[in-house]
Amino acid sequence: MDDLFSPRGLSGRTLARSDLASLAGGAPEVVTDCDLEEADLSGLDLTGWRFERSNLRKANCSGTKLEGSVWQSCRAPFVSFVGANLSEAAFSGGDFNNSSWRRATLTSAKFAGTKLTGADFAEARAMHIHFEEVLLVSAKLPGFSFRKETLRKVDLSGADLRKGDFRMTVFEDCSLREAMVAGSRFEASDLRGADLGGLRLVDANLFRGATISREQAGQLLSELGLSVR
Repeated sequence: MDDLFSPRGLSGRTLARSDLASLAGGAPEVVTDCDLEEADLSGLDLTGWRFERSNLRKANCSGTKLEGSVWQSCRAPFVSFVGANLSEAAFSGGDFNNSSWRRATLTSAKFAGTKLTGADFAEARAMHIHFEEVLLVSAKLPGFSFRKETLRKVDLSGADLRKGDFRMTVFEDCSLREAMVAGSRFEASDLRGADLGGLRLVDANLFRGATISREQAGQLLSELGLSVR
């Protein structure tokens, strides 16, 4: 008998929308080692589903209900989560480079060890989002709030962080090198664990009230054209 829909979940298959649509809205399923490249999953109710080691390259998950979903070691570059509900979703490992999360709901979502280079989070609703050991190089995160969060090993090099809220945020082994930070707030933040290379004179005032190390102070003064002796 075909075990595609066995109690063990969906495993080792190439899947299309029709394969998942009949299960949408029911008990959460586990999708393991499956190929969903360019699959159209838009608008489906996949609440609580688990995706493990699956390929979702260029998949369309726009408007999909994915609250509480789990994503472990998936390959999903260029996937679209535009307008999707990913509240309390958990992402562990995996490649989500150049993905789109525009207008998605990401309240209390967690990302750990995930590649998100070039990802677009513009207009996402993302209260209490958690990033740890994540690559967000050149990502778009305008207006994001990281207030009172602790960011560990988060690379935000070249990211668009304009009008972000980093008040009382603690940075541990992070990078803000060449990031766009115009209009952001850093009051009472601890930046001693962040690479601040590339800070421009026009941005320096944004860090008023933040804590930096002596070494960082010397670096910033040097990059602003001042000699430190």
